[in-house]
Amino acid sequence: MSNKAIITALFALIALAGQARTYKTMKTPVAMSHNIFKGELKASEVVFQDTATTVHFMMEYPAGETFRFVKESYLMDEEGIRYPLRSAEGLKLNSWVKSPKSGLTVFTMHFEPMPKQVQVFDFIEGDVNGAFMLLGIHDKTTKLEAPTMEELSEANPFTLPADWFTTDTITVRGRIEGYDADSFGFSSMECYFEDVFEKDDATLVLDIAADGTFEKKFQASYPIQQTFRAEKSKVGFDELPFFARPGETIDITVKKNEQGQYQCYYNNGSSKEVERWLRTRQQIDDMTTALHSFKGSFSEAKVKAEDTWQNMLYRLSVINRHDHYSPMEMQLALAEAQLSFAYALMDYVMYREIALMKQEQRDGIYYTEIVDSVEWKALYDVRNYSQLHRVDFDNPLLMVSHNYPITLNRIQYAKPVRDQQYDGVTDESGAYVMNAENGKRSLANLCVAQRELMGCDHDNIMSQLCIYKNLLSNFNHWRNSEDYISSLIADTTKTESERHTDVASLQSLSNMMPAYLATFTHPYVRQKAEEFYAAKMAQTELSTPLPANNPSADLIRHLTYKYPGRILIIDFWGMGCGPCRAAIQSSLEKRAKIAERKDVKLVFIAGEQTAEGSDAYKRYVAEWLNGEATVCLTNEDFTRLQELFHFNGIPHYETITPDGRRMRDDLRVNGFHNFDYEMQRLTDRLKSTEAPAAPQQ
Repeated sequence: MSNKAIITALFALIALAGQARTYKTMKTPVAMSHNIFKGELKASEVVFQDTATTVHFMMEYPAGETFRFVKESYLMDEEGIRYPLRSAEGLKLNSWVKSPKSGLTVFTMHFEPMPKQVQVFDFIEGDVNGAFMLLGIHDKTTKLEAPTMEELSEANPFTLPADWFTTDTITVRGRIEGYDADSFGFSSMECYFEDVFEKDDATLVLDIAADGTFEKKFQASYPIQQTFRAEKSKVGFDELPFFARPGETIDITVKKNEQGQYQCYYNNGSSKEVERWLRTRQQIDDMTTALHSFKGSFSEAKVKAEDTWQNMLYRLSVINRHDHYSPMEMQLALAEAQLSFAYALMDYVMYREIALMKQEQRDGIYYTEIVDSVEWKALYDVRNYSQLHRVDFDNPLLMVSHNYPITLNRIQYAKPVRDQQYDGVTDESGAYVMNAENGKRSLANLCVAQRELMGCDHDNIMSQLCIYKNLLSNFNHWRNSEDYISSLIADTTKTESERHTDVASLQSLSNMMPAYLATFTHPYVRQKAEEFYAAKMAQTELSTPLPANNPSADLIRHLTYKYPGRILIIDFWGMGCGPCRAAIQSSLEKRAKIAERKDVKLVFIAGEQTAEGSDAYKRYVAEWLNGEATVCLTNEDFTRLQELFHFNGIPHYETITPDGRRMRDDLRVNGFHNFDYEMQRLTDRLKSTEAPAAPQQ
């Protein structure tokens, strides 16, 4: 093309651009939520023209870290209509961008034109897992009307099946079309699943065969929504979400959709019944991001929580309008919205507590300074948790959410609850006085405190499960206390009345278990508590064998061969775990004394990207674990050990006998704080069960 023709074409484009008509501009619009936990995505201006919709963005992201936006990004209005991205300025699409020192990247995107009547829309960075989203963008002067929770529920009546609570096996099976381990970047996926009725967590590893088929069986006590995830993926697909009831087999086909992205297609069962909810549920969960990360005061948090609640309901009504939820899907969505809201609120409280503390270490001791005493007291004021009252904690559907266990934990250990729980059961120094009377008083206090926290006039399901969790935590102590009863009764230095008084004062199983069982008015909670008791009391062996034909178990057995005749104390830790490193650093002198023993060996196992470990890992081991037994595994192999020993969090400790058996949980050595006592208790029990030596001839 000649220069004259090029100039003519440019003038034509300029003339065409000049003819573009702007019919609406949103100055400093607001958004309901974004899903960027490390930073924040904002729209500073939106220009509606008849030729394009232009959005000016600001991306706040940690300096030096990278992010990217893909060319498949689009806007979507409330009717579900998409407006694809045409071009961008200020960043290169499909390329990684390093956040500058300021942490702020400004860029512009041009999309296909949206009609001028559109008032609320979303920005979605393509149909891939983990895509950036800016949801509910609208003019700050636009007032949005959201339906109430009651209105949405009444419009979608759903009766809970009579067999909702049951314990059985769930099977997840299926196939990934076109699968190849090298091109996909992974050969297994993991699910961190916690059944609230079990004492131990369940890390599940889903192996994918060479032909793309997979199958995993595991036990559950109630219906669950969970996700298998791949740590590394080269194809954009890294999540396998599902919903299942105990006793079901869920069959899933993973294949490319019309947009060329891998998508889960559910062939049967509960997942198929609620596939629209499974596909869109994350958008509701993302509405709570702003509350999770809110950094203001408690009074400001109440306003943020109210906005979050209204935005969730508005968003849910929009999704329902274009996805047409079934009554079951709507009720699951409403339940998860409530649970996500409670989780976000308790998450805010946790981070608020951390922000109000200034900690420093001096001579190996951590000192804490409260930086705002007024706000610190607010942590203990139950009135600052009043937003929880709008959540129906008696709704069994809340338990479906994968966030239910962590929300339960946050409520169980909420400051107002823990403060009131120990009212009247401490001595003058504030130390808990451990006896049966105080144990029962503490239990009664706990029930009252949780009712106040959740705004309930009875012990709801969440409250009963908090108490159930306390039972699981205290059980081993109660069982050990039973061992003292015979010695107390045999004490001839006291009268019979005094001996019975001593027995009655013990926090033992016989004294505490009936009090706890009496609080379980929900029949299934009561049933699970009785089953737990029966299973624990049926334990006669001090240890159990590790499974055969299991590579993870073989690794542990290899360690017992390497250190023959010794009890292994295994510390599972990681570089990203602050409590792990704190325990290692504070126990340096103690471990030096342990190293002199011939009957025990400490082994430290960590997971890293590679089995060689990062440079940071190597430096840390050289400084804090020099000369000690350390094992570095890939994260995938570490996850398999998590599955073997049933744990999700670290630090985690296991005790292995010299013959390669796993010690019972009440006899394990749990770190270094009470090492000498726990080790002596363990060796005494092992000696007491040794077979007597054969008489000499």
